[in-house]
Amino acid sequence: MIAEAPEIAVAPGHVLAGVGNRYSRWNVRALAADYASLTKPRILLLLLITELGAMIAAARGWPGTSLTLAALAGGAFSAGGAAAVNCWFDRDIDAVMARTCTRPVPSGRIKPANALGFGVGLSALGVVLLALATNLLAAALALAGGLFYIFVYTIWLKRSTRQNIVIGGAAGAFPPVVGWAVVTGTVTPPALALFAVIFFWTPPHFWSLALLLRRQYRDVGVPMLPVVSSDLETRRSIVIYAVVLLGVSLLPGIWLGPLYTLGAAGLGGAFVWMAIRGLTSEGLGWASRLFHFSLAYLAVLFGLAAVGAVLPH
Repeated sequence: MIAEAPEIAVAPGHVLAGVGNRYSRWNVRALAADYASLTKPRILLLLLITELGAMIAAARGWPGTSLTLAALAGGAFSAGGAAAVNCWFDRDIDAVMARTCTRPVPSGRIKPANALGFGVGLSALGVVLLALATNLLAAALALAGGLFYIFVYTIWLKRSTRQNIVIGGAAGAFPPVVGWAVVTGTVTPPALALFAVIFFWTPPHFWSLALLLRRQYRDVGVPMLPVVSSDLETRRSIVIYAVVLLGVSLLPGIWLGPLYTLGAAGLGGAFVWMAIRGLTSEGLGWASRLFHFSLAYLAVLFGLAAVGAVLPH
């Protein structure tokens, strides 16, 4: 599970000037932008980077333009649709949190039923596209990832357990496996190693954001780790997962070569160092820095996976 960067805080219930009548003039561009925002495009972009990196690594070169475009479109529709369903289900807590209250559904710009229909339809389109343009395994994996995100994380875990992001984070780890299956038609150990990287990356990534938004999560009753545990325990947990991530991130180097391995070691070392600094830092400036670094970390790591696999080794 990949978290969005914090948005501009607006008091719950506040409506931005001009929003109330923006559709009375039938502003098609604004409506399209609102529907696009349901797909959580910043998260979606990072997911597509991991899918593309895995595809290039699996092919040990460019997989082909038509296959790549079809796979990325299918992955975007599938994941984006699941995100829209998440926006539909979480509209009650989104309306209370300052970070999310201006989203289209809680602010009333898009009806909940329309958001749900959009999400289900977009996800279905993505799965069908993958099945027709790539292969059934890739389509099945994309479907599994979307269903896991909606039913296991969003509906079940998010509001019920402190382990929500630990287990639910697996949903965000499906794109590289999908990309690998698109190229090879199989799921082999390198694909599972890339899955594991995102799985162990998710908790420290999300907990650093949750520390910054702890009060908002507490107000809506979502038991993120910083809400139900002490500040120190959360910081220690971030360090533990960062260390595990460093070890796990080196495993793909068995198949992807020395450039990837050296890059993963450097990136992982920086991740651990930033996490350890959080044990003694006053305030939460370090958490903001770690959160934003974690986004760059994942994008660069999968870029290294693609380049490392192409180079002879």
